Amino acid sequence: MKLLVGLGNPGSRYIKTRHNAGFLVLDLIAEEFGIALNRKLFDAVYGEGLLFQEPVVLVKPQTFMNHSGRSVKQWLHYYKIPPQDVIVIHDDIDMNSASVKMKTSGGHGGHNGIRSIIEETGHSDFFRIKLGVGKPSSEDAFDKENTVANWVLGAFSEPELVDLRDTMFKETKLRLQEIFKQSQAKKPKGDTRA
Repeated sequence: MKLLVGLGNPGSRYIKTRHNAGFLVLDLIAEEFGIALNRKLFDAVYGEGLLFQEPVVLVKPQTFMNHSGRSVKQWLHYYKIPPQDVIVIHDDIDMNSASVKMKTSGGHGGHNGIRSIIEETGHSDFFRIKLGVGKPSSEDAFDKENTVANWVLGAFSEPELVDLRDTMFKETKLRLQEIFKQSQAKKPKGDTRA
C-alpha cells in the first residue's frame, strides 16, 4: 500500500492558491481514478482505492501547511507504511511555473510542509512530486519575505489553472506511474501483498 499526500491549506480562502497545488492535483487524481475523498481521520480528508492496480490512500492534511507532518505521521503508524511508500505532492517556487519534477529523498528545500513531515516522522527518504509555481519577478521583490508568502498564498490565474489541469496533472500521473512500476518490479515473484 502507498500513501499519496497532497499538501495545502484547508478552507475556502486557500482553495485555488499556488500553495494548494498539491491539494488541487490530488483532487484531479482522485477524480480520474474514482477515489472519493470524503472521509476524515488523523487530521485529514482521505480516500482509499487503487492506483495503477495497487492499493493507495490519498490524504489531504487539514492541519495547515506548516503542521502537515502531524497528520502524515499518524497515517504512517496506522498503516505501518515505510517511508519509501510515501509520495508527497507539493508546490515549489524554485521551479518554473507548470513544470513537474520527481525527487526520491533529501532536505526540505525551504518548504514548510516538507520540513514538518521530516521533523515529525524522522524520515526524509520519501518520494516528492514537485509542482512548479514560479516566483515573483525581481522588481516585485522589495520585501522578499512578504512577496514570497503573498505569491504562494495568492490565487492561480486562469491560464495557470489550465496549465495545472492539463500539463501538470498529466506529468504528475507519468511520475506516479514510474514510482509504482519501480516498486512493483522490486516485489518478489508471487508476492501478492499490498
